[in-house]
Amino acid sequence: MIKNYFLRHIVYIRIIMIAFIAILSLMIARSFAQQPKWEAPKTADNLSNPFSGNASVLADAKKIYTANCTPCHGDKGRGDGPAAPGLNPKPADHSSAAVQSQSDGALFWKLSEGRMPMPSYKNVFNEQQRWELVSFIRTLAKSPGKK
Repeated sequence: MIKNYFLRHIVYIRIIMIAFIAILSLMIARSFAQQPKWEAPKTADNLSNPFSGNASVLADAKKIYTANCTPCHGDKGRGDGPAAPGLNPKPADHSSAAVQSQSDGALFWKLSEGRMPMPSYKNVFNEQQRWELVSFIRTLAKSPGKK
């Protein structure tokens, strides 16, 4: 009789655990599906790129970009890298007006902080390297009439 009591409770506990896992999975999936537009805080707009217009930093920045950004963003920064199809949200198109219209500070903040699936690069690259990446992203802008 006691054995039946315990077996029944074990079954109830398993049912509750399965229901909990199912609900948690749905909540996580829903949060990814409804991610709001990624915006940097307004204070990021006040940050100034110390390398803006400095072409000498672009060669090193391109190496960093190629090694770390192209798997998701692609060679031309269009968000079409080999890893892009499996990502949600999709990688940003760095050549687009939507990205190019953001301030250098906003791009620097996003590189630094990251947002899933993009990692934070604050502890990967030093501040200079992150600013150099912002400068490199500026070179990816679409030319007028270019698609």
